[in-house]
Amino acid sequence: MAANEIERNCNRSMDKVIEFFKEELRGVRTGRASPGLVEHLRIDVASYGSTMELRELAAISAPEPALLLVKPFDPGVISDIEKGIQSSDIGISPACDGKTIRLPIPPLSGERRNQLIQQVRKMAEQQKIALRNVRRDTNKTLDAARKDGTLSEDQAATLKENIQNAIKRHEATVDELTAAKTQEIEAR
Repeated sequence: MAANEIERNCNRSMDKVIEFFKEELRGVRTGRASPGLVEHLRIDVASYGSTMELRELAAISAPEPALLLVKPFDPGVISDIEKGIQSSDIGISPACDGKTIRLPIPPLSGERRNQLIQQVRKMAEQQKIALRNVRRDTNKTLDAARKDGTLSEDQAATLKENIQNAIKRHEATVDELTAAKTQEIEAR
C-alpha cells in the first residue's frame, strides 16, 4: 500500500469518528426541543415485524422551543411509537391525541444537567479511544509495510509523525465539540 494511501485511509477513519461523535451529541438533551433527540430511537413495530428508527416512521418537528411533535406516516403504528418513546431513556412522557404525539420537553434540573455533562464527557473519551485505535492500526500497517520493504525507514517515520499530528487535530476537535455541548447544556 502506498504511503499517501495509508495516510488518507487513516484521516478518513478519524473523520468518521468525528462525524459519529457529532451525531451522538445531537441526541443529548439540552432543554430545548430538537428532532435529533428522538429521531434515532429504535421502535419495535409489531405490524411490520421489525425494529425501525423513529425518523423512518414519522415526521418530527419542533413547533415550540419546549415541544416536539411526532406525526406518524402510518396512523396504525402510533401506539408502537408511543410505547417505544416511553420505554426509551430520554425522560420524556409522550401525550397522544390519536393522530400525533406531543413530547413536552421539561426544563433540566441542576442534577440532570450534571448527569448530561458527565455523559457527554464519557462519550468524548470513547471517541478519543476510537481515534487512538485508528492510530494504532495505522501504525501496525506502517510497520508491516516497512518490514516488507514497500516503505523506507524515513517514509515510515514521516508518516507516523503525520498520523500523530492528525490525531492531535482530531482530539482537539472532540474537545471543542465537548466544550460547546457542555456550554449548551449549562446555558439552558
